Amino acid sequence: MDLAVLVYRFTRAFPSEELYGLTSQMRRSSISIPCNIAEGQGRNNTSEFRHFLGIARGSNSELQTQIDLARRLQFGTPELLKEAEGLSHEVGKMLFSILESLKSTKR
Repeated sequence: MDLAVLVYRFTRAFPSEELYGLTSQMRRSSISIPCNIAEGQGRNNTSEFRHFLGIARGSNSELQTQIDLARRLQFGTPELLKEAEGLSHEVGKMLFSILESLKSTKR
């Protein structure tokens, strides 16, 4: 959730013509991460949870690509860009760890 909030703050400074472009894409990617984690957890089935964690991980990878694009286009503030990048990498590590811990878990 913190990453999604940060992405919203970061993209506020993007050019207005990007509202339906990169701004929208980044916001949707960042929202997809916690939503898929929540949906997977709500399924109460380990294999489905792993599936939704995989989707969240893909959304995070997509977001990392979009953050890199924003950097190359010099969108947003450098401080928020760096913070978003760092938090996205941290989320990626957490998702990887959770997925690893569920490999041998069966319900």
